[in-house]
Amino acid sequence: MTMPPNCHDRVLLHGHPAAAQTPPVITVYCYQKCSTCRDALKWLDERGIAHQVKAIRETPPTPAELETALKALGDLRKIFNTSGMDYRAMGLKDQLPGMTQAAAFELLGKNGNLVKRPFLIGEGKVLVGFKEPEWRKTFG
Repeated sequence: MTMPPNCHDRVLLHGHPAAAQTPPVITVYCYQKCSTCRDALKWLDERGIAHQVKAIRETPPTPAELETALKALGDLRKIFNTSGMDYRAMGLKDQLPGMTQAAAFELLGKNGNLVKRPFLIGEGKVLVGFKEPEWRKTFG
């Protein structure tokens, strides 16, 4: 599956024609060159789960979305892409334990490369990364 170059405009609506009148509530933040993101999007497509895709580098999650994710995940570190080059280059492994939530959200909001991807949010669901068993459990 290939993603369009401007993936923040990509909206997939599945189901009957009425579905096209209601935009999806699930948003998936992704990076088009990320194979894990492509796997997650393929998984959603195969199950007919309506979603919209936003380019995580150009349009990182909002502070409200990050707050929702933190409440769901319980650990600020889980929101960060700890294996990413930017995370390592900035020395965040040592900084994160003493960082305030506000400072962390400011970093994440300015640099989408720091956000764990794919980052799915909506309909009371929050998922970061793509582990199929976890996604199956979340979506039933």
